[in-house]
Amino acid sequence: SNTIIIAKDTRHSGDLLLTALASGMMSMGVDVIDLGVLPTPAVAYLTKKHNYMAGVVISASHNPFEYNGIKFFNNEGFKLRDEIEEQIEEIILGEKIVEREVIKGDIGKLYTDDGLGREYEEYLLDLMDFDLTGIKIALDCGNGALYEIAPRVFKELNADVVAINTTPDGKNINDNSGSTNPGLIQELVLETGAAFGFSFDGDADRIIAVDDEGEIINGDSILAICASHLKKNGKLKNNGVVGTVMTNIGLDKYLDSIDAKIIKTAVGDRYVLEEMINNGYSIGGEQSGHIIFLDNNTTGDGLATALQLLEIALEEKKRSSELNTLMIHYPQILVNAVVQNELKYKYMEYDEIKNAVDAVEEKFDGNGRVVIRTSGTEPLVRVMIEGPDEELINKEANELAILIENVLG
Repeated sequence: SNTIIIAKDTRHSGDLLLTALASGMMSMGVDVIDLGVLPTPAVAYLTKKHNYMAGVVISASHNPFEYNGIKFFNNEGFKLRDEIEEQIEEIILGEKIVEREVIKGDIGKLYTDDGLGREYEEYLLDLMDFDLTGIKIALDCGNGALYEIAPRVFKELNADVVAINTTPDGKNINDNSGSTNPGLIQELVLETGAAFGFSFDGDADRIIAVDDEGEIINGDSILAICASHLKKNGKLKNNGVVGTVMTNIGLDKYLDSIDAKIIKTAVGDRYVLEEMINNGYSIGGEQSGHIIFLDNNTTGDGLATALQLLEIALEEKKRSSELNTLMIHYPQILVNAVVQNELKYKYMEYDEIKNAVDAVEEKFDGNGRVVIRTSGTEPLVRVMIEGPDEELINKEANELAILIENVLG
């Protein structure tokens, strides 16, 4: 196809970036369809379904309105590989000249299309075969991309919907609302007696879910709930779930108890996705609520995850708070060690650091672990320790961070 689709979230600068991008694409002879406001997963889904040349989302996700960014999907609905993104950056920064001239009738055209957004809603409704009559659902749409779609989808399933932050003005996206302010949806659930609460980030590729007791169902817990249900129905592909090195050890232990396994990748949804594609797993995700069901879509989808949780609760005839106790969360402590930037990647070259890490792991004897990660942007090494005893892991993490600062600081 010679067409690219572009959508945006609700932030003020979306029009500016969308029209600039569309102009550039049309000047290269490409047709553009402006989808208006749509969530990220809708663009991934539509790009793949119609085999468009690419899909673009203009959004800065959970950040305040004055930020904005651009996400690209290839014709298969997957985010672009690092090296392709780097090539695009080279062209933008003027280090590479594009040798292509398009004139006369070959210049692309701009179309607007409202029907495509509706296709995404139909796809979600087709995935779910249930009726929510008499079930109360609380939503915090964060004045983001799902502000119309989420309440509408739940109403079409006959739920009793209580929705807040559904009046975007370009500046109030994520403003004391949405996924970065979970207190709001927790409060709303308790006030209204909802069966579930769902809060979305600006572009709706992840979710904060809340059970009927106002407790957060984090990404690890969602993976436990979904894996358990898939396993019961013989649908857990390759008997595995993909998480990251930050996934709580409680999930490892829970999956072990139902005879399934966890596969851990580096932190980042692209690494989770890569592992899922390469080794045939159908479910994976991160603590942040970015969950990927590869059988349904090629990227995280907050609304699809919400519907999935509801379907499981209905089929298992369990309250959301019951589902939320499947896995036990071990305390995790994260301490930053400030180091010299040029030494930050060399922490494992020092025996005294390596030995200290080994000593802590030995103490836990399989009931805890140490994860050391380097910050990509700051001169920091992050020490994460998890284990059953909060006081102990706090002490160990701080001691380890001080040691790393002394050696590399």
